[in-house]
Amino acid sequence: MEKQALRNKYKQLRLDLSPQKVEDYSLQIANRLLTMDIWDFKMYHLFLSIEKHKEVQTDFILHALQGKDKNVILSKSNFLDYSMSHYLLTDDTRILINKWGIPEPDGNGIAIDEKQLDVVFVPLLVCDSMGNRVGYGKGFYDRFLEKCRPTVLKIGLSFVKPLNYQIETYPNDIPLDVLVCPDEIYDFRQ
Repeated sequence: MEKQALRNKYKQLRLDLSPQKVEDYSLQIANRLLTMDIWDFKMYHLFLSIEKHKEVQTDFILHALQGKDKNVILSKSNFLDYSMSHYLLTDDTRILINKWGIPEPDGNGIAIDEKQLDVVFVPLLVCDSMGNRVGYGKGFYDRFLEKCRPTVLKIGLSFVKPLNYQIETYPNDIPLDVLVCPDEIYDFRQ
Protein backbone atom coordinates (compact mmCIF):
# COMPACT_ATOMS: atom_id res chain seq x y z
CA MET A 1 0.00 0.00 0.00
CA GLU A 2 1.38 3.43 -0.89
CA LYS A 3 1.96 6.11 1.71
CA GLN A 4 -1.03 8.22 0.71
CA ALA A 5 -3.40 5.26 0.98
CA LEU A 6 -1.93 4.38 4.39
CA ARG A 7 -2.21 8.02 5.43
CA ASN A 8 -5.90 8.14 4.51
CA LYS A 9 -6.69 4.80 6.16
CA TYR A 10 -4.94 5.52 9.47
CA LYS A 11 -6.18 9.10 9.71
CA GLN A 12 -9.73 7.76 9.48
CA LEU A 13 -9.09 4.94 11.96
CA ARG A 14 -7.79 7.49 14.45
CA LEU A 15 -10.71 9.85 13.85
CA ASP A 16 -13.07 6.95 14.59
CA LEU A 17 -11.63 6.59 18.12
CA SER A 18 -13.73 7.97 20.94
CA PRO A 19 -12.21 10.77 23.05
CA GLN A 20 -12.11 8.33 25.99
CA LYS A 21 -10.20 5.74 23.92
CA VAL A 22 -7.67 8.41 22.83
CA GLU A 23 -7.14 9.39 26.46
CA ASP A 24 -6.86 5.78 27.66
CA TYR A 25 -4.39 4.81 24.94
CA SER A 26 -2.36 7.98 25.51
CA LEU A 27 -2.05 7.23 29.22
CA GLN A 28 -0.99 3.64 28.45
CA ILE A 29 1.70 4.96 26.07
CA ALA A 30 2.98 7.37 28.73
CA ASN A 31 3.09 4.55 31.29
CA ARG A 32 5.07 2.36 28.86
CA LEU A 33 7.54 5.21 28.38
CA LEU A 34 8.07 5.32 32.14
CA THR A 35 9.35 1.72 32.01
CA MET A 36 12.00 2.56 29.40
CA ASP A 37 15.66 3.36 30.05
CA ILE A 38 15.43 6.89 28.60
CA TRP A 39 15.32 9.09 31.67
CA ASP A 40 19.02 9.90 32.12
CA PHE A 41 19.10 12.38 29.25
CA LYS A 42 18.67 16.15 29.53
CA MET A 43 17.03 17.46 26.35
CA TYR A 44 13.67 16.00 25.24
CA HIS A 45 11.82 17.24 22.17
CA LEU A 46 8.06 16.79 22.49
CA PHE A 47 5.26 17.50 20.05
CA LEU A 48 2.06 19.00 21.40
CA SER A 49 -1.01 17.09 20.25
CA ILE A 50 -3.30 18.33 17.50
CA GLU A 51 -6.63 17.73 19.16
CA LYS A 52 -8.73 17.69 15.97
CA HIS A 53 -6.52 14.90 14.56
CA LYS A 54 -6.89 12.82 17.74
CA GLU A 55 -3.12 12.49 18.08
CA VAL A 56 -1.54 10.78 21.08
CA GLN A 57 -2.13 13.16 23.97
CA THR A 58 1.36 14.15 25.04
CA ASP A 59 0.34 16.08 28.14
CA PHE A 60 0.90 12.91 30.21
CA ILE A 61 4.46 12.71 28.86
CA LEU A 62 4.98 16.42 29.42
CA HIS A 63 4.01 16.06 33.08
CA ALA A 64 6.40 13.10 33.48
CA LEU A 65 9.26 15.08 31.93
CA GLN A 66 8.57 18.10 34.12
CA GLY A 67 8.27 15.87 37.18
CA LYS A 68 11.72 14.47 36.39
CA ASP A 69 13.06 18.03 35.94
CA LYS A 70 13.99 17.52 32.28
CA ASN A 71 14.41 20.19 29.62
CA VAL A 72 11.42 20.06 27.27
CA ILE A 73 11.82 21.46 23.77
CA LEU A 74 8.84 22.42 21.60
CA SER A 75 8.73 23.31 17.91
CA LYS A 76 7.21 26.07 15.83
CA SER A 77 6.37 25.11 12.23
CA ASN A 78 7.22 27.18 9.17
CA PHE A 79 4.83 26.18 6.37
CA LEU A 80 6.74 28.22 3.77
CA ASP A 81 9.73 25.85 3.76
CA TYR A 82 8.38 22.99 5.94
CA SER A 83 11.01 23.56 8.61
CA MET A 84 10.71 23.84 12.37
CA SER A 85 12.41 26.06 14.92
CA HIS A 86 12.78 24.79 18.48
CA TYR A 87 12.33 26.47 21.86
CA LEU A 88 12.90 25.54 25.47
CA LEU A 89 9.64 25.28 27.39
CA THR A 90 9.77 27.67 30.35
CA ASP A 91 7.23 29.24 32.69
CA ASP A 92 7.15 32.23 30.30
CA THR A 93 6.47 30.20 27.14
CA ARG A 94 3.22 31.19 25.45
CA ILE A 95 1.54 28.36 23.55
CA LEU A 96 -0.65 29.41 20.63
CA ILE A 97 -2.74 27.31 18.23
CA ASN A 98 -1.73 28.06 14.63
CA LYS A 99 -4.17 28.07 11.71
CA TRP A 100 -3.55 24.34 11.12
CA GLY A 101 -4.55 23.53 14.71
CA ILE A 102 -0.98 22.89 15.89
CA PRO A 103 -0.20 24.07 19.43
CA GLU A 104 3.24 25.67 19.38
CA PRO A 105 5.37 28.23 21.21
CA ASP A 106 5.03 31.80 20.00
CA GLY A 107 8.71 31.85 18.99
CA ASN A 108 9.88 34.44 21.52
CA GLY A 109 11.66 32.02 23.85
CA ILE A 110 15.07 30.43 24.19
CA ALA A 111 16.03 28.91 20.83
CA ILE A 112 17.53 25.41 20.92
CA ASP A 113 19.69 23.87 18.19
CA GLU A 114 18.72 20.41 16.94
CA LYS A 115 22.20 19.09 17.78
CA GLN A 116 21.47 19.63 21.50
CA LEU A 117 18.58 17.15 21.59
CA ASP A 118 18.92 13.71 23.19
CA VAL A 119 15.42 12.28 22.64
CA VAL A 120 12.76 13.19 20.08
CA PHE A 121 9.17 11.99 20.49
CA VAL A 122 7.83 11.66 16.95
CA PRO A 123 4.18 11.89 15.85
CA LEU A 124 2.98 9.47 13.17
CA LEU A 125 -0.03 7.75 11.70
CA VAL A 126 1.53 4.30 11.26
CA CYS A 127 4.93 2.67 10.75
CA ASP A 128 6.30 -0.66 9.60
CA SER A 129 8.36 -3.27 11.45
CA MET A 130 11.59 -1.50 10.46
CA GLY A 131 10.56 1.88 11.85
CA ASN A 132 9.65 3.50 8.53
CA ARG A 133 7.01 6.06 9.38
CA VAL A 134 3.98 7.54 7.67
CA GLY A 135 3.20 11.06 8.87
CA TYR A 136 1.08 13.81 7.34
CA GLY A 137 3.24 14.01 4.22
CA LYS A 138 4.97 17.38 4.48
CA GLY A 139 8.34 16.04 5.66
CA PHE A 140 8.68 18.34 8.69
CA TYR A 141 10.10 15.63 10.93
CA ASP A 142 12.42 14.14 8.30
CA ARG A 143 13.98 17.58 7.70
CA PHE A 144 14.22 18.15 11.45
CA LEU A 145 15.69 14.72 12.30
CA GLU A 146 18.29 15.10 9.54
CA LYS A 147 19.74 18.04 11.49
CA CYS A 148 19.93 16.13 14.80
CA ARG A 149 22.97 14.19 16.00
CA PRO A 150 23.09 10.61 14.67
CA THR A 151 22.76 9.40 18.27
CA VAL A 152 19.45 11.17 18.96
CA LEU A 153 16.86 8.65 20.12
CA LYS A 154 13.79 8.80 17.86
CA ILE A 155 10.71 7.46 19.67
CA GLY A 156 7.46 7.20 17.75
CA LEU A 157 4.14 7.30 19.59
CA SER A 158 1.24 5.42 18.03
CA PHE A 159 -2.11 3.87 18.85
CA VAL A 160 -1.44 1.06 16.34
CA LYS A 161 1.25 -1.59 16.19
CA PRO A 162 3.73 -1.65 13.27
CA LEU A 163 2.64 -3.07 9.94
CA ASN A 164 4.14 -6.48 9.14
CA TYR A 165 5.28 -5.38 5.67
CA GLN A 166 7.63 -2.62 4.52
CA ILE A 167 6.04 0.63 3.47
CA GLU A 168 7.46 2.61 0.58
CA THR A 169 10.36 4.88 1.54
CA TYR A 170 12.14 7.83 0.01
CA PRO A 171 15.86 8.69 0.31
CA ASN A 172 15.21 11.49 2.85
CA ASP A 173 12.99 9.36 5.15
CA ILE A 174 14.45 8.82 8.60
CA PRO A 175 13.22 5.72 10.44
CA LEU A 176 12.30 5.52 14.10
CA ASP A 177 14.50 3.81 16.68
CA VAL A 178 11.59 2.78 18.89
CA LEU A 179 7.80 2.75 18.66
CA VAL A 180 5.68 2.94 21.80
CA CYS A 181 2.10 1.70 21.54
CA PRO A 182 -0.50 1.20 24.27
CA ASP A 183 0.26 -2.53 24.57
CA GLU A 184 3.90 -2.88 23.60
CA ILE A 185 7.27 -1.26 22.89
CA TYR A 186 8.96 -2.07 19.57
CA ASP A 187 12.72 -1.55 19.30
CA PHE A 188 13.93 -1.28 15.70
CA ARG A 189 17.61 -0.83 16.58
CA GLN A 190 18.29 -4.57 16.85
